Amino acid sequence: MNASRVPGRRDPYIDGEGWLTSATRLPSPNFEARTRDTVPTLIVVHNISLPPDDFSTDSVTKFFRNELDHDAHPYFDRLRGMRVSVHFVIRRDGAVEQFVSCDERAWHAGVSSFFERERCNDFSIGIELEGSDHVPSEDAQYEALAALVRINHEVLSDRCARRSLGHRTRSQDRSRSALRLAKAASESALPTSFFPFQSHD
Repeated sequence: MNASRVPGRRDPYIDGEGWLTSATRLPSPNFEARTRDTVPTLIVVHNISLPPDDFSTDSVTKFFRNELDHDAHPYFDRLRGMRVSVHFVIRRDGAVEQFVSCDERAWHAGVSSFFERERCNDFSIGIELEGSDHVPSEDAQYEALAALVRINHEVLSDRCARRSLGHRTRSQDRSRSALRLAKAASESALPTSFFPFQSHD
């Protein structure tokens, strides 16, 4: 992604190295280069909390940075040896953190396909909403998500992520996303074609 810096610009944008200027930067070691000439055309939205339903810890940050103490909670034992990352995390208050440059391939989608195209990590941006399958996302998170989608579109133009979907739709055997894509589509003010699965609850 080659979005250029604009002297004096203050509004959030994705810089020439793939980092959102307004996000807290927390680099993860879990990434690799995208395949040559591959640009993101998809946004995959997940939810996460560690331990599940607990939003009071920094365990998510530690997990994506390989710093999690697996003995700190019984649930963490199942995460031993996992190397996972995502491009962005949106906290409950709408604060945005970035772990991997948008130019790089984060490890969030696992074995996956989208419209018969395999390996979604290759061509997607991964966003985690701090949340769970049992707790609705906050309005501040929807607002931040909508803004993040708009920034991808406006700054990167035809090189941006052009479709969005929830985790459940991408992989039925994984946990249901709390995201309601219809709301995100409405708040982003982007065409509904960017949200092909918004009717899925």
